[in-house]
Amino acid sequence: MAAESLQEAVSRFADTRILVIGDVIVDQFIWGAVSRISPEAPVPVVNVTREELLLGGSANVLRNIVSLGGSCALCGIIGDDSMGQEFRSLMAAVDAPVNGLVQSRRPTTLKTRVVAQGQQVVRYDREETGPPSAKTLSRMRDYLTESLAEFDAVVVSDYAKGVINSDLMTHLHKLLAAIRSETGRLLPLIVDPKPANLRRFSGATVITPNNHEASVISGMDIVDDESLLEAARAIRQKIHCDGVLITRGEAGMALLEGDEQVVAIPTMAKEVFDVTGAGDTVAATLALGLAADCTMTQSAVLANHAAGIVVGKVGTASVSREELLSALAAG
Repeated sequence: MAAESLQEAVSRFADTRILVIGDVIVDQFIWGAVSRISPEAPVPVVNVTREELLLGGSANVLRNIVSLGGSCALCGIIGDDSMGQEFRSLMAAVDAPVNGLVQSRRPTTLKTRVVAQGQQVVRYDREETGPPSAKTLSRMRDYLTESLAEFDAVVVSDYAKGVINSDLMTHLHKLLAAIRSETGRLLPLIVDPKPANLRRFSGATVITPNNHEASVISGMDIVDDESLLEAARAIRQKIHCDGVLITRGEAGMALLEGDEQVVAIPTMAKEVFDVTGAGDTVAATLALGLAADCTMTQSAVLANHAAGIVVGKVGTASVSREELLSALAAG
């Protein structure tokens, strides 16, 4: 696949507008160094040197889309708390709109990771999961009704916190069908799923499970190319999606589109330091590619290059447009 055509596709990212729907998370990183073990318990003592708050969960998909040159909005839930205010500030820093954010009584989800000498020592989460209240859900539906037609593609980023529920997905599918009927526009729907919620994603353009999730969803052990093809076909049959893109870590990616054979896409990663958020990068780049009129295979190749860059970084990272263009030029 010619690097020039893929680079030209990246230049079209600037003309796209993507909507991300999903679980909002603030990722907190506490960086430090360990030089001794605590005398109180056999645990390392971390001398904290700096702290960082980042857009996480579905918001990390948005962060990657903006970093790659696209425009993006987010529909999700934040709390009426200090971390909710921090999240708004993080959105403002990337010039992303916040009118799709619904304030709820539940706290803003916060994942805190303590990292020393480049290694994660511990992670602790503060969150409240489960379906949103009827009032919160109604406000999310209202936003989608008013705004969905403004976008070129939709990403559903499911972190199993409760935002992506059957009621919301049913409403989304109805709106997508109405847009197609009234305007002839078919908005690509890209889903980064959790296996337990699979049925609600029926009719998606493409679904992006990792190797483990694909095995759980299909009920098959993926051990070779034959079982990989069978698993991908089983997933596609279950939810009637157009494509299945299975991310496979060091083995790269595998794309099944329609009834074709699986297209194997070798990994582009030079070194793997941290896979945190790599799935978000894949979903973001795939959405941008499809919104920019790339084929599914071209979009998957772009996503593979972007993922190869992000796993070489520590923490919840994003990929810039310049980094992706450089990687494409290098082959």
